Amino acid sequence: MTKQSASASVEVAADPATAFRIFTDEIDLWWVRGPINFFDAARAVAMQIEPGVGGRILEVYRPAGDPAGEDVLELGRITAWEPGARLAYRSSVDDTETDIRFEAFSGGTRVSVEQTLVPGGESAFYFWPNVIPWFVGWVTRRDLRTPRELDRLSVVLYYEDPAAAARWLHTVFGLGSWDRIPAEGEQPSWIELHIGLSAVLLFKLEEGATVPRPVDHGVWVYVDDLDAHFARSSEQGAKIVSEIHQHGYRCYEVDDLEGHRWTFAQARPTMQ
Repeated sequence: MTKQSASASVEVAADPATAFRIFTDEIDLWWVRGPINFFDAARAVAMQIEPGVGGRILEVYRPAGDPAGEDVLELGRITAWEPGARLAYRSSVDDTETDIRFEAFSGGTRVSVEQTLVPGGESAFYFWPNVIPWFVGWVTRRDLRTPRELDRLSVVLYYEDPAAAARWLHTVFGLGSWDRIPAEGEQPSWIELHIGLSAVLLFKLEEGATVPRPVDHGVWVYVDDLDAHFARSSEQGAKIVSEIHQHGYRCYEVDDLEGHRWTFAQARPTMQ
């Protein structure tokens, strides 16, 4: 049975009117440009909210081979627009409705989000509990006026219990996250810690992988032309673990001459 709803709340040091304006006007600045944070991360260049009831929430793309071109994916249509108080929309990519409220409290504004499966709905991507913490980070650093764009190189570590590992790395080594550290009992499929603009990705340790050795670490590299890179790796005799596939990001996996795992992913147009 599909989960019926997901909710989360955060607090920011801004009045409700300002918080609402930052949330809607500056979504392209506070939306973290990570590999799973778009429906098509390889082409995404921006996020956009069109103000007012009937406005669209958009993922903006740059078509391959056309630097001046642009197309979009409509993520939702706004159903309620009350500046300083409430924003709601009906999703265009799944069967959910999302309600975002801005409520004053003594330290600023409490931003609460609830994403709910519509009656009779079957598909739900409950991403807002992971996304809303980004807004807090942006409000505290928005004077920099630059979005968070990951570096082209990331480290991957595999653990039997990635969530417990994340908590340990956070407590002992001080590694932080642009999202949040998983709580006890949680086991998200994607855990991403950060050191500056570099990511440390934590995944579930593969079972039964013993040749030539269990894969317990790896490297992610973002390249400008994934298809050309894949062709070169194949021609040069690299062991292809998985061919090019897409799940938000386009990538392929390959082992080097001594069995170390590499993942090559298509760089976004905004990556340096």
